Amino acid sequence: MLHTDIPSRNDIEHLAAVREGVCVSIYLPTTPLTHDIDRDRIVLKNLTRTALEQVRAGDTHKKSADAMEEMLACLLDDDEFWAHQANSLAVFVTPGRLLSFRLANSLEPLVDVADRFLIKPLLRAVTVPQSAFVLALAQGSVRVVEVSADMPAFSVEAPGMPSDVESAAGTSPTTSRALNGRVQGAEGQKVRMRQYARMVDQSLREVLSGRETPLILAAAAPIDSIFRSVNTYPFLAEEGIEGNPEKLTDAELARASREVLDRLHQASLADLGELFAARSKDARATTDIAEAARAATFGAVAVLLVDIDAVVPGLVDENGGVEMHDGPGSYGVIDEIARRSLASGARVLGVRKDEVPGGGPLAAILRYPMH
Repeated sequence: MLHTDIPSRNDIEHLAAVREGVCVSIYLPTTPLTHDIDRDRIVLKNLTRTALEQVRAGDTHKKSADAMEEMLACLLDDDEFWAHQANSLAVFVTPGRLLSFRLANSLEPLVDVADRFLIKPLLRAVTVPQSAFVLALAQGSVRVVEVSADMPAFSVEAPGMPSDVESAAGTSPTTSRALNGRVQGAEGQKVRMRQYARMVDQSLREVLSGRETPLILAAAAPIDSIFRSVNTYPFLAEEGIEGNPEKLTDAELARASREVLDRLHQASLADLGELFAARSKDARATTDIAEAARAATFGAVAVLLVDIDAVVPGLVDENGGVEMHDGPGSYGVIDEIARRSLASGARVLGVRKDEVPGGGPLAAILRYPMH
């Protein structure tokens, strides 16, 4: 089982806002297989040594290194923590605090020491959808299954949920009147199913209110199209799971839903690629690092896609000017552009290089032209 601590956008924004004399960011691949955890601990120990050597190289940071070494040693010695891992681990340390996130996606080993955290690899965790609700809807039954990266799928209780078409029709005076002499046969059954679907939708509001988690419909015709015609949840996925869901276990629904989530992600990237191409004609899109830095500084970035593996050391000044160099005081320029974009409310996605329009380290869609 994966044990994850998926960061929210608020978590990432909080990390992005941290400024300290020294901040250490460590990423490493891990495994949920408990018999391999010693290997992961050795990797973190080696990355910790690398990070502390860099910290101690700064004349003013020797006490900071001692404080961070103590916190990292406690993490390395925490058997309970290491017994519950996912596919990657992100660790963020200052002299006064340590935060960690266990992630479902796979990341490469990485150490960064600067006056701010390296957040770009963490963006992948909130870019690719990790969870969903599955509505398994049939004429004779209905259940809601929650799917997440860190737990087995399980059924969720929804207040007021009808048990089947007939029970829903029996509670509706409107449907009863419609079936008394005016609507019969196949048309009458569709009336019953529509009433059933409305009751299911109403019950789901109690579960999904305030969420943006995808809802994936598992249903056969005609109940699938009937539910979609009455659905009020704005994040119902266009693609569903076909066939009779009564024949599928929660685990089978979860596997099918994850395939749907992957395709939703790819479709979203394809849409952004088309939008990038359209905005390029109006000078409202760029792959140029300097132009993107300036746009991010002045709040002009609407959507930013960054290659989570790209490394461009340097500095970005208060006016968005970029100086690229790998030396004292430098940090990740792409990371800083992502940080400033997040601060202005932009949608920021951490993707692979081949998913970035133009194939470079970043692509920005702008709210307005910068020149």
